[in-house]
Amino acid sequence: MSSIGKLMKQAARIQKQLEAKQAELAARTIEATSGGGVVKVVVRGDGTIASIKIDPQAANPADVTMLEDLVLTAANNALGQAKELQNAEMGSVAGGLQLPGLM
Repeated sequence: MSSIGKLMKQAARIQKQLEAKQAELAARTIEATSGGGVVKVVVRGDGTIASIKIDPQAANPADVTMLEDLVLTAANNALGQAKELQNAEMGSVAGGLQLPGLM
């Protein structure tokens, strides 16, 4: 088999592994909280937000800015953890290669 043929077979195998890993990541969740747990954000491993829970005690109409900051903090923490998970999992499939558009 030619070198190009081997390379194409390897690329197809890696593509299947990447697709399987992406599906696995989408099924995993990461949870982050802020404000001592009054705001909880759950993110899927593919980087999409699954849910946001806010303790009613945190909903002070006189201080909406604080609640917005708590939500933002929890969301950014969860998304950051999801990105780290993606990089670790996808990097294992790609053999440490930094492939554009994958991570």
